[in-house]
Amino acid sequence: MKAVLEQIVYKDQSRKLTIIGLLLMLIGAAVGLLAPLEMYCFYLFSAGGRFYYEGFGFGSFMFGNIASQIIGYYLIAVVSITLGYGHLTRQRWIRKATIALLWTWLVIGIPMIGIVFFILAGTKQLSLAAILAALVFLGLSYLVFPALLIRYYQGTSVHLTLENASPRSSWVEALPIPILVLSFLYLFFFIMFHILILFNGIFPLFGTFLFGFKGIIAIDVTGGLIVLLTWGTLHRHEWSWWGSVILFGMLSTSTIMTFAMHSFMDILSVLAFPPTELQFLQGIPAQGYHFAILSGIPFIITWLIAVFSRRNFGVTINSAAESKKTPA
Repeated sequence: MKAVLEQIVYKDQSRKLTIIGLLLMLIGAAVGLLAPLEMYCFYLFSAGGRFYYEGFGFGSFMFGNIASQIIGYYLIAVVSITLGYGHLTRQRWIRKATIALLWTWLVIGIPMIGIVFFILAGTKQLSLAAILAALVFLGLSYLVFPALLIRYYQGTSVHLTLENASPRSSWVEALPIPILVLSFLYLFFFIMFHILILFNGIFPLFGTFLFGFKGIIAIDVTGGLIVLLTWGTLHRHEWSWWGSVILFGMLSTSTIMTFAMHSFMDILSVLAFPPTELQFLQGIPAQGYHFAILSGIPFIITWLIAVFSRRNFGVTINSAAESKKTPA
C-alpha cells in the first residue's frame, strides 16, 4: 500500500501539520493553565472579594458562568493537546476526528454567534463600528475558519501524507464522519445539560419549565439516555439511530415550544437569580422566542444529521473495515 502511495503525486503536508500540531499543543497548554487561574474568580465574587454581591453562589448566574468557563477550558485543553499530539506524530485518525470536530464547531457556532452578540449588545454601549467588528470576528471564528479547515483536511494531499506516514489504520477511520459528528454533539449536549444544574436545574418540558430537584432528575435521565445513544452510535447499532431520532426530535420540540411560550422575564423568574444579577440581565434585549431559536438550532441540526445518517447504522466497525478491503 505504501508503495502505491509513493507513486501518486501529491504535495506533502508534513510541515503544515507540524505547525498546526505545535499551535494546538501551545493552545492546549495555555488554556489548561488558565483553567485553575479562572477558579480564583470564585474568591473575587465571594464574601470579602473585590466583586462580591449579595446572593453570589451555587445557583447564581455568575457562579454558573465561571464554572462553565472552567469546564470549557479543560475540555479545550484536552481536545487541543490530544489533536496536537496526533498531528505531530502523523496519526491517521486526526483527519476524520478533526473534520468531525470542525463540523461540530459549525453546528454549535451558529447559535453562539447570536448569544454572544446579544450579551455584548445588552452589556456594553457599543458603537456601530464595534458591533460590525464583533460580528465579523464571530463570523470568522465560528463559520469561515472552520469551513476553510474542513476543506483543507478533506484534501487529497493531507489524506495521502497521513496514509504514507502512518500505514496502520485505527478504529476511528472505520467510522463515517456523520457518526463521529453525532458522537461529538452528544458529548456537547451531555455537558450542557449538566451545566443547567448550576442554573437552578432548569429543564424545558413541552411548554413548562422544570427546576430544582425535578429539573435535575430530568437532566439526569436525559444525560443517561445520551450516554447510551453515544455508545450505540459509535458501535453503529440500528436501535441507536431510532433512539437518536426520537430523543432529539422530542428535545427540539420541547425546547422550542417551552421558550417560545415564555417571556424573558418568565425565564428569569424561574432561574431565581439574585437581585443584582436580575437588574443586570434585564438590560439584555432578548425575548423568549430568541432563546427558542438559539437553543433550538443545535437540537434541530443534530436531529437532521441523525435522520440523514440512517445508512451509516446497522453496520459494525469490523464489517465496515472488511468491506474496505474487498475490491469494488
